[in-house]
Amino acid sequence: MSNDQNWQPPADAQGPSHAAPFGSATDAPGTGPGAAGTVPQSAANPHQGWTPPPKPGLIPLRQLDLGAILGASFRVLRRNPKPTYGAALLVYGVTVVATAVLVGLVTWASLDRISTAAREDLDTITAGALGAIILATVVPMILSVIGTAILQGVLVVEVARASLGEKLTLRQLLGLVKGRYWALIGWAFILVGIGVVAMTVLILLVVALGFAIGGVAGAVLGTVIGIFGGLGLAALAVWLGTKVSLVPSVLVLERATLGLAVRRSWSLTNGYFWRTFGIQLLVAVIIGLALQFITTPLSLVAGISLALVNPNQADSGTALTVGLILTIVSYLVTIAAGALGAVVQSATPAILYVDLRIRKEGLDLELIRFIEERQAGASDQPDPYRRHEEGSAVARSSLQTPPGSDSPWA
Repeated sequence: MSNDQNWQPPADAQGPSHAAPFGSATDAPGTGPGAAGTVPQSAANPHQGWTPPPKPGLIPLRQLDLGAILGASFRVLRRNPKPTYGAALLVYGVTVVATAVLVGLVTWASLDRISTAAREDLDTITAGALGAIILATVVPMILSVIGTAILQGVLVVEVARASLGEKLTLRQLLGLVKGRYWALIGWAFILVGIGVVAMTVLILLVVALGFAIGGVAGAVLGTVIGIFGGLGLAALAVWLGTKVSLVPSVLVLERATLGLAVRRSWSLTNGYFWRTFGIQLLVAVIIGLALQFITTPLSLVAGISLALVNPNQADSGTALTVGLILTIVSYLVTIAAGALGAVVQSATPAILYVDLRIRKEGLDLELIRFIEERQAGASDQPDPYRRHEEGSAVARSSLQTPPGSDSPWA
């Protein structure tokens, strides 16, 4: 049996800090592999210089496979829970509470106003009440869009700095996102606006065709167009959503303008569309099933509890109290579980962004160099995630697509 089969990595090979830094003295004349009186390292021991792929923090600094990306997406929460889960909990809490309170109060006041309205004013008051309820639902939606955009920025920075072995507070993360808030919020509203416009156009088209043709034929044609149009819009949304899913990461880490961020996301996903889409879909399915696993039993328990507390509908006061308690508990569980899912789903595109830049631009070399210089005591280092015009040919090849790379799990 050869010695190679029994060989194990050296015990002190722990990462980039044990490898010779770029441009170190080992490359000086008279000390390198070809110097006189020395034996090349590969000839003396071909495995002596081997080190495992460095993993200073969240991810190993190499091209990531499916397992590494999934593990890192869930590890973000466990590694630094206070700023990540705290921010998500704040966003979800404000959104859910604002929706419940605002919509509940406006609905109660509107129904009370309708019940006491005079007959001749009933139509006007009913229309006004419906408008108020709709507006009451729009405000929490706006808060949700803004909060989700800011949460994406926080998670992008957390993934980027955690990949370098750093663990920051929420204040520090928000400080690094500073100056990018409006870009993130604007991008979020652009996506919402595109979706609303597309659905409005489809609905108007269906209604217009239905009225133009009329009768059963118009209704059937409108239904068919609505179904296939909806499926087409869904497919288009999936395709466009995947192609621009890296925009928040580019906006925050590269400090790019909105137009450049869209082009960068588009180019980074070239050749990796199915991989990017498949991993994000898999994470969404896992989170969705987990949330259903948590909330469905709670709903069943709530229904059974109400039936046991007031089986004959005789004690409405007790039933109301129990229903209120169960509703509050349900909201708390929904907020807690939803915040967990939001962290994982927001972290996944950021990890994919880092992985794609490693694959297409050699970002891992920049990150390793940054870590080595930091360990050597260097200060005022340039941000390794920022793109510089004087970058190498590797960085300028970001638009190139390696053949056969468009696989969901490569």
